[in-house]
Amino acid sequence: MSKLVSPAVAVARIPDGAVVTVSSSSALGCPDLVLEALGKRFDDEGHPVGLTMLHPIAAGDMYGVKGIDHIAKDGLISRVLAGSYPSGPSSLPMPEIWKMIVEDRIEAYNVPSGIMFDMHREAAARRPGVLTRIGLDTFVDPRREGCAMNAKAAARPIVTRVEFAGETWLHFPNIVPDVCILRATTADERGNLTYEHEGAYLGGLEQAIAVRNHGGLVIAQVQRMTAAGSLRPHDVRVPGHLVDLVVIDPDQKQTCETPYDPAISGQIMRPWSSFKLAEHGVEKVIARRAALELKRGMTANLGFGISAQVPRILLEEGHPDAVTWAIEQGAVGGMPLTDFAFGCASNADGFVPSPQQFIYFQGGGFDVSFLSFLEVDVEGNVNVSKLGKKPYLTAGCGGFVDITAQARKIVFSGWFEAGAEVQLTGEGIRVTKPGKFTKMVEKVEHVTFSGRRARTEGQDVLYVTERCVMRLTDDGLVATEIMPGIEPERDILMASQGRVKVAPDAATIDRRLLSEAPMGWTP
Repeated sequence: MSKLVSPAVAVARIPDGAVVTVSSSSALGCPDLVLEALGKRFDDEGHPVGLTMLHPIAAGDMYGVKGIDHIAKDGLISRVLAGSYPSGPSSLPMPEIWKMIVEDRIEAYNVPSGIMFDMHREAAARRPGVLTRIGLDTFVDPRREGCAMNAKAAARPIVTRVEFAGETWLHFPNIVPDVCILRATTADERGNLTYEHEGAYLGGLEQAIAVRNHGGLVIAQVQRMTAAGSLRPHDVRVPGHLVDLVVIDPDQKQTCETPYDPAISGQIMRPWSSFKLAEHGVEKVIARRAALELKRGMTANLGFGISAQVPRILLEEGHPDAVTWAIEQGAVGGMPLTDFAFGCASNADGFVPSPQQFIYFQGGGFDVSFLSFLEVDVEGNVNVSKLGKKPYLTAGCGGFVDITAQARKIVFSGWFEAGAEVQLTGEGIRVTKPGKFTKMVEKVEHVTFSGRRARTEGQDVLYVTERCVMRLTDDGLVATEIMPGIEPERDILMASQGRVKVAPDAATIDRRLLSEAPMGWTP
């Protein structure tokens, strides 16, 4: 018998009080039609009520795929645990889910994406929750916020510190999911799922297993259906015995503002010449300096922001495949994409399910991570996960905490000041007008990365800005390289209010990085 049903019939099976896990990464893999139907059912019937939502990565965005905002309604959801939330520019209205969070209308938690996948695995195997050292001394730690995003969440802790085998760990008790909503490309009549048009597998399989092992309901949204027995067994990523219901959305987007790009799903390989190079400017100079930390054969992780331009630097230098890139959504190799398509890659060597990718990240198997920052404090702590005045400008921590916990080397990139006016020439960078405020603060608003723990673990940490390269030392932040044209006393010491020291033997960064021509990087 076919498992095909309408979206309304599928969501009618979701009971009051259910724990619902959703496989998605912003618009990538988002089962948006099912979430829309769930919101409509609540509007029409007043049910289901009191749902707990689990989102290992964000569901939806602010650019046309609403995702979680379809169900951001008082009464429908009571609690949300998410690695990320929809984010976007201040010029757009605040998403409804963020209004619910900041107005303390639901319990909201920001849990690192890797830990959220770990929670599904442990619940599936009926083990006693996640025991991890990921997140110690960050906002994840109950000695800080314990992942809570508001007062309601703080009143209901989800993590504790425990002592085990002579070490301190964080313990996340199981939250058992009752319903899984995932997305694929094709389903056959038995519910077997293939992902041939998807840009990532994400965690649909693991989430479905966690639900199935506890007798729950699994709903799959797909683009099309085929006859039973017509799918190649090796192509099936989620087998049909795990799937109860199938919903078709022939218009589902591959990712944000991208209906379908065969290079994202690995069905064609784009010529390297077809990729856009980084636009010449200060941020490109920052990305160039970050790229100097690479050598041929390395495996590097990549985050959003200025860091996402680093692969384009290598492309311009004529070495696009010198480094293997690994991103949390699961793509390995190729060219990671930027802007709306971030989280996808073209010309990938392969796709790893996100839960396995995070095991690799949490264990520190890669050589270096390129990430961005919102602010850095005197201890080297980094905040990327919270902006009190404009909370939806950041998506939350995502995989940032998982990635940085055991990384051997981390290169953070960002602006030294916010709103400064600078002039870039081939001779240097000159600050023509001071910024509104420094990003080198006394104490960060949210500790997404712990400088203190990094020093204890012996991690190599750099902070690359338009003015200098800083290193994390026992004496705090020390500028060891100065950008040509920068006046250290005025533009670093005074601009940071003395929070950044300048090394007596600080070097001057090579002027080749400022040129509009390739800088001459060789692996």
